Amino acid sequence: MNILLLGSGGREHALAWKLVQSAQCDQLFIAPGNAGTAKCGTNVALSATDFPAVKDFVLKNGIGLVVVGPEEPLVKGITDFFRKDADLQQVLIIGPSQYAAQLEGSKAFAKQFMERHNIPTAAYREFDASNFNDGVEYLKQHALPVVLKADGLAAGKGVLICQTTEEAVSEFEQMIRQSKFGEASRKVVVEAFLSGIELSVFALTDGKSYVTLPEAKDYKRIGEGDTGLNTGGMGAVSPVPFADAAFMKKVDEQIIKPTIKGLEAENFDYTGFVFFGLIKVGEEPFVIEYNCRMGDPETEVVMPRLASDLVELLLAAAQGKLQHVSIQQDPRVACTVMAVSGGYPGDYEKGLPISGLDQQLPADSLLFHAGTGIKNGQTVTNGGRVLCVTSYGNSIGEAVNKSKTALEQISYDGIYFRKDIGYEF
Repeated sequence: MNILLLGSGGREHALAWKLVQSAQCDQLFIAPGNAGTAKCGTNVALSATDFPAVKDFVLKNGIGLVVVGPEEPLVKGITDFFRKDADLQQVLIIGPSQYAAQLEGSKAFAKQFMERHNIPTAAYREFDASNFNDGVEYLKQHALPVVLKADGLAAGKGVLICQTTEEAVSEFEQMIRQSKFGEASRKVVVEAFLSGIELSVFALTDGKSYVTLPEAKDYKRIGEGDTGLNTGGMGAVSPVPFADAAFMKKVDEQIIKPTIKGLEAENFDYTGFVFFGLIKVGEEPFVIEYNCRMGDPETEVVMPRLASDLVELLLAAAQGKLQHVSIQQDPRVACTVMAVSGGYPGDYEKGLPISGLDQQLPADSLLFHAGTGIKNGQTVTNGGRVLCVTSYGNSIGEAVNKSKTALEQISYDGIYFRKDIGYEF
């Protein structure tokens, strides 16, 4: 089977690495891909949101399965585009419909869904320009800290934790009246702050049945000790030490199962991944957010720990046969450490030459590209998060040290990575 994978980040490189291990993968194409995915298959100069161009490529290259990596094409309706086009209806696609993708595309939509299905989450209210003054009064009475979330997609930057009422009211006004996050903050969800430790849990569903993938914990802050600005993710570990069998049973019974039952009850067209952004408060799990695709950099530790054939799992999901499938996991720990551009998550340069990529990594370490490209035959930086090294180990410390050792052999101007991923374990 010929497979098309849409996306260009570290998540897509990890997915590509896993997809080509399957005997069922004849040819893999990645659109647009990066310098690392080019070693797994054929990169294609296509935008994942240019649906007519994607259609043309799919038909010309006999693509049987399309795997959607990032959220933007899902929220813009790529699955609906395939479903409604007579030429594409036989092509299997991994990703929910545009309506179902609102679980990620709209914080308010997701909160209302959780409320309807009694899924534990923080108390909330939603506001827009029409009830702005009510929102201000609500914030003045709200316990601190308080969380403000832009309703729409804001590239991971639309969540603010405000420590004072003055800050909350000011940010609220900037979001709604001054479009701080553009269209995404025309509506704002105000949430109670939950104190605990976060983790990511992933399910693959056909809309009725599901399998649970290895869980992970990522590290969002740029600085060591979880300080500084939020990023797209500076590293991740799997498994998560505090997510023991008893806790994961609660996650399954209180969160995953009612979510999938909710999808079925409401007739959501949902084939693909559900990313549960969770927080453990005491011993109880709560949902912070849903995403409709795999996370990044979590995919870079989840895929290495997935011992099952990924193509077989995706085909079972697309054909509505997941109830017959079980997941095999690698028992080892996997940890990834992300190298970023100097200045990230603020302004940074692109096009900087990268050296050290030809080093021979140990057998239990993997190099995944994120923001890289090729310029005059040389691999160069092409994003804020540039590349990461994932390593297996018997402990988090051992795996992280292997990844750091490998990253120390790689160089570009301004390279930075956190040396304390997994520090609290």
